[in-house]
Amino acid sequence: MRHAKAGRKLNRTASHRKAMFANMAASLITHEQIVTTLPKAKEIRPIVEKLVTLGKRGDLHARRQAISQIRDAAVVSKLFDAIATRYATRNGGYLRIMKAGFRQGDNAAMAVVEFVDRDTFAKGAADKARVAAEEQAVAA
Repeated sequence: MRHAKAGRKLNRTASHRKAMFANMAASLITHEQIVTTLPKAKEIRPIVEKLVTLGKRGDLHARRQAISQIRDAAVVSKLFDAIATRYATRNGGYLRIMKAGFRQGDNAAMAVVEFVDRDTFAKGAADKARVAAEEQAVAA
């Protein structure tokens, strides 16, 4: 019996699942919107909402806990500076999951995960800045 064993396994080992959720959380915080399968979207929601709550707490211990889970200090600084201040007065419910049809190749149910009051310019902004910097380097 699987009493008190919550969460989906998603056909992955525990270490793979942990790394995948860390990467998904970092991408979601960076771009503020990601497209993934519906089961993964449902699993990432409590992880990211707990990270936002850590960001709202804002002390050094909370920052270290977030870094240990996400493993990217730049993403954690965005979480604590921009996202946590945006949701300072909101008591939970920071993410929205919208169903997005089915994937062409294997007919998997897809979903869009995004922050409720997201910055619409954040999606792809890091990629655009990287491409612009590379073009400047080539031109110089």
